[in-house]
Amino acid sequence: MPKIPLVGLVLLALAPAAAAQQRVGHVDSAVILEQMPEFQSAQQEVDRLGERYQAEVDASAREADEAAAEFTAREILYTDEERERALAALADRRQAVDALRRRYFGPEGELFREQQQLLRPAQERLLAAVEAVASEGGYDYVFDRDGDYLFLFAAPANDLTDRVLDELGVGVGSPGR
Repeated sequence: MPKIPLVGLVLLALAPAAAAQQRVGHVDSAVILEQMPEFQSAQQEVDRLGERYQAEVDASAREADEAAAEFTAREILYTDEERERALAALADRRQAVDALRRRYFGPEGELFREQQQLLRPAQERLLAAVEAVASEGGYDYVFDRDGDYLFLFAAPANDLTDRVLDELGVGVGSPGR
């Protein structure tokens, strides 16, 4: 049996690992976006909209508070029927304030939609730049360090989806694919 030097064994053992090495990089998108003038101006517009919407909600809430204070001050003068109507009107005002708040600041509210529309071009430009740098540099994956460590780029050659579908015996052309 031929003797293989220890270094040769180590090299043979490492050869598959070396061939399987992948290049991974990361960026901090928050730092990059802070330096992009178009993102900054869009963010300022979103901030202005948020302030305007908040001022409108605050004014509506103040009006509801003033109506409640007026009711409390005169409550003793109302008949039972007038009191019921006044309380219903106060409840309607509070609901209107809540509806306005949801309309502007809810998960699908106007501020969210405006933010998506205004910020998207800068975000898409950033993503295109990441993809260009990753492709030029031979990176297989690029993560975003800002927040939840999202993939910003993954080399298509590393996509195992079709192979996993085959392994599961599920057709590659299945719905949703």
